[in-house]
Amino acid sequence: MAYFIGIVIALAVSLSATFIGFDKDRAFYPTVLAVIASYYVLFAVMGGSIETVLLELAGMFVFMGVAALGFKRNLWFVVAALFVHGIFDVFHGHFISNPGVPIWWPMFCLSYDFAAAVYLSWLLYQSRIAVNF
Repeated sequence: MAYFIGIVIALAVSLSATFIGFDKDRAFYPTVLAVIASYYVLFAVMGGSIETVLLELAGMFVFMGVAALGFKRNLWFVVAALFVHGIFDVFHGHFISNPGVPIWWPMFCLSYDFAAAVYLSWLLYQSRIAVNF
């Protein structure tokens, strides 16, 4: 069920952004990536471990760096980072012990990340958003 809900919410956010016009601004999907990357930090705070917060901050800064690179240079970096974050969701628990992460989160976030990446790919392929700055 978490996979299905992740896809539905990603499509609802993405389609709404297109309908409203939010995604006409190149900053929209890099911002989405930055927010997605911040959730593990939130979960670490909820879990109460400073060490885990620091580890999750490191991961967040990597994805935020790619979000900035994608915004400044080429949005295909954001597509790639969304896919990589989905893979990161699958293996996250094997590398970082974060008790604040809900059991359903990896499946939800994986499907959200992949659906958002596919949608952004479609927008770029259709030239609805400028690929380069």
